[in-house]
Amino acid sequence: MSPDPPRLEQVTIPGPAGSLEAAAEEASGAPRSSYAVLCHPHPLHGGTMENKVVTTLGKALRTGGVATLRFNFRGVGRSMGAFDGGRGETEDARAVAAYGALRWPGRRLMLAGFSFGAFVALRLAQVEPADLLITVAPPVDRFDFAGLAAPRCPWLVVQGDADDIVDPQRVLEWVRRFTPAPHLVVVPGVGHFFHGHLAELRDAVGNALRSG
Repeated sequence: MSPDPPRLEQVTIPGPAGSLEAAAEEASGAPRSSYAVLCHPHPLHGGTMENKVVTTLGKALRTGGVATLRFNFRGVGRSMGAFDGGRGETEDARAVAAYGALRWPGRRLMLAGFSFGAFVALRLAQVEPADLLITVAPPVDRFDFAGLAAPRCPWLVVQGDADDIVDPQRVLEWVRRFTPAPHLVVVPGVGHFFHGHLAELRDAVGNALRSG
């Protein structure tokens, strides 16, 4: 008899600007003592927790045994509030992380984000201890990354070399500034949204979990 599929629960999380719409999903692989908060792309450009890069990150993490929390930033979907340039969104992610700590007592936090969500995830990693940080296509030429330090945990950066929104060369130059540098995976021929290349993203996340 095949096992039941992973359970998805729609949840509402208290946030600093009002309630946040979220989806909690249990791991499908052998469970780890971790949970991950997933941050989506820019709210003013159609970014939501249903973005396919975000859902792919979630699937890869759950396959690796990590429960996940996807959520909509303030002003997106049924989440209350208005766009705040990354500051308020970081506090939103922090509220979601706090909810995860209560939902899964004793489990350690992982953080992942795509594009604007990568900026938020790195901002949160400055103040919240994490076991792993995953930043996909971090928009270093569009937001103020100055002063953001490397987290004190393993850090994966995934970047397509044909990204038409985030300058890949700027990302490579930014990554080289850190000592130790994050683990960088450059995916050849891949644009910003990983059209047709989500498998490579899944593999990069799976490898990071196995090596962690």
